[in-house]
Amino acid sequence: MTLKDKIIELLDFNRGAYLSGEEIAAMLNVTRASVWKAVKSLQKEGYEISAVTNKGYCLSEYTDILSLPGISKYLSTEAGELCIEVHKKVDSTNTMMRQRAVSGSAEGCVIIAGEQTNGRGRFGRSFYSPSDTGIYMSLLLRPTLTTDNSVLITTSAAVAVCEAIEKILSKTPQIKWVNDIYIDGKKVCGILTEASLGLESGMLEYVVLGIGVNVYRPDNGFPDEIKHIAGAIFETRQSDMRNRLAAEILNRFVNYYHVLEQKDFIDEYRRRSLVIGRNIMVLLQNSFIPATALDIDDNCRLKVRYADGREEYLYSGEISIKV
Repeated sequence: MTLKDKIIELLDFNRGAYLSGEEIAAMLNVTRASVWKAVKSLQKEGYEISAVTNKGYCLSEYTDILSLPGISKYLSTEAGELCIEVHKKVDSTNTMMRQRAVSGSAEGCVIIAGEQTNGRGRFGRSFYSPSDTGIYMSLLLRPTLTTDNSVLITTSAAVAVCEAIEKILSKTPQIKWVNDIYIDGKKVCGILTEASLGLESGMLEYVVLGIGVNVYRPDNGFPDEIKHIAGAIFETRQSDMRNRLAAEILNRFVNYYHVLEQKDFIDEYRRRSLVIGRNIMVLLQNSFIPATALDIDDNCRLKVRYADGREEYLYSGEISIKV
């Protein structure tokens, strides 16, 4: 960890209380000048650290900035083995992680950012990722799965996000097949899973799992093109919520990932479905076709019935809910 990380870890552990520069310097075996310089840098990054003569430094109880120390304290033992790095701003966490995957990085790498300048969604769309309001993370996985079973990663991640939200909020998120999380009719999370296939083996070489969560509503609201559908988990800032939520998502996902092919999460996925029993529109060959969503099977396929009575199982694709 850098000196700034160590100072944040100390101040976070003593959140709301003052530690003198001398105390911090002694605990970290550095000079008081180094502590002062690091604190100034942290303040410029947005950390609410008050500095009072003869008292020292204090991290506000209401600070909610993503940090490695902040996330680490909420991780389970299993999730604590992940190799996590946290950035204030990146181009795209998925793009960064794909580069790591190609270069041979091991499974378990996690990149988390507080802002993306070129966030990516499904089908080449952009994913709105403004500063300090969301969690944008990507995980590198190297599962022993065929492409037919790759959907298990996306769907288990969707359940993990729902369970993480439910742990801290008295609302039940719902899943719009296959990868979007909704609360009160608004999308609060999107999941983008990208993979590389071994042509000879037919197995996945690597998977990059991207998860973007709208924790807070941006100060100026969502852009016009998405404001009718985008929502946020909280309307007002909560103390240390993004660190807590990021860690809880990782905790839940790791639990499912280690036993993925047992499909323990399927019932939870089905129970939270936003689409079962509803009239939907299915995108087929660039046209939306009306249908009814009947069920989700144990392979996470969506069973639909079209107007002519024909029934089909969808492995992937895009649907919209008919209003």
